[in-house]
Amino acid sequence: MTENLLAPVLTPEGWELLNSLGPYSEADSLRLNEQLRAAGHSPDVVAAALTQSRLRAKAEAKFGPFAARMLFTPAGLEQATRLNVAARHAQRYVSANLQKVADLGCGIGADSMALATLDRDVTAVELDETTAAAATMNLLPWSNATVLNADAATVDLAEFDGVWLDPARRTTSSSGTKRLFDPEAFSPPLSFVERLAATGMPVGVKLGPGIPHDAIPADCEAQWVSVDGDVAEVVLWFNALRRGNVRRSALLIGAAGAAELTSSTDFGEDATAPVGPIAGYLYEPDGAIIRTGLVADVASQIGGHLLDPNIAYICAPELVDTPFARAYRVLEVLPYNVKGLRAWVKANDIGVLDIKKRGTSVTPEELRKQLLAGSKKSVRKATLVLTRLGEERVAVVVDPVLT
Repeated sequence: MTENLLAPVLTPEGWELLNSLGPYSEADSLRLNEQLRAAGHSPDVVAAALTQSRLRAKAEAKFGPFAARMLFTPAGLEQATRLNVAARHAQRYVSANLQKVADLGCGIGADSMALATLDRDVTAVELDETTAAAATMNLLPWSNATVLNADAATVDLAEFDGVWLDPARRTTSSSGTKRLFDPEAFSPPLSFVERLAATGMPVGVKLGPGIPHDAIPADCEAQWVSVDGDVAEVVLWFNALRRGNVRRSALLIGAAGAAELTSSTDFGEDATAPVGPIAGYLYEPDGAIIRTGLVADVASQIGGHLLDPNIAYICAPELVDTPFARAYRVLEVLPYNVKGLRAWVKANDIGVLDIKKRGTSVTPEELRKQLLAGSKKSVRKATLVLTRLGEERVAVVVDPVLT
């Protein structure tokens, strides 16, 4: 199936056609398909070129202008590292003075592109033949990068200074892709990474951010990465790539730059924070902070307290500018009662309602429909935060603070 998506554009006709297309438009794709066929291009070439054009447009969010000359598979694009994040991965190898790097499970080549750009000599290894072909095309501008179509677990690593891995965490079938959650089901599995690291080889491995803390090896640094508020990955760094005084960290990357919070303690040795009432300002920590277990550390930094020891909301009396949490001014605290909240919406002429929640099983989309049902059309906005204080469920009316 993936061969049919990619092979036709690897011909001279297909490559020329693909690169002659203008910006992709879903609305115009059917008409353009018919025009290209009428011009004499084969249906397979047209379908493949339009698919790549669509994937290139989607890939701009990760690759910026580089996407305009790259090739993709749908699964490869989905798992590919954002280029600004890949650059940070590559910098670790530069800082550790590692010149020859094996990128095992390179996918479409995103991390290899970043490593090659920073003058590392990269061998990009990919088992899937079609994905390896895409990586080969994507890495053509770099003479210090080569692609090897092989099983990552069989590559002789004796000549390399360091290894980067992005294990396949999805299976692909005729019905689409399915995400894998068991680290031993990844390709290669986490146990392969651990055995490699045990030899002393500097290793970095990218995993899904939801991996349980108890599945993370004891001898690595675990770094969760958030991009524009979206937790994208966790990277485990071993040996020379690990910072000696860091066991876990949260790296937040956004339009204003990057910020990082680190801890030298192990998982389960989290700092504690006091618990107090809802008042002043409510802070919603970034997902990477939560995954890393550093919510209490953020609370301490801003002079705040938790609302509940098991829920990642913080309150503080003052507004503090922090990159690690989004701030809201607390306006009102209401009991969680659908009938009462509907009356509140009506009384305040609310027409646009943003609902956030933690520590409650409420589905925001369904509750929004219930609360706005029968309301007059209005542009007045409100934000509700649903949470609990012990066993008591509450709805907190807040006003987002723009910083």
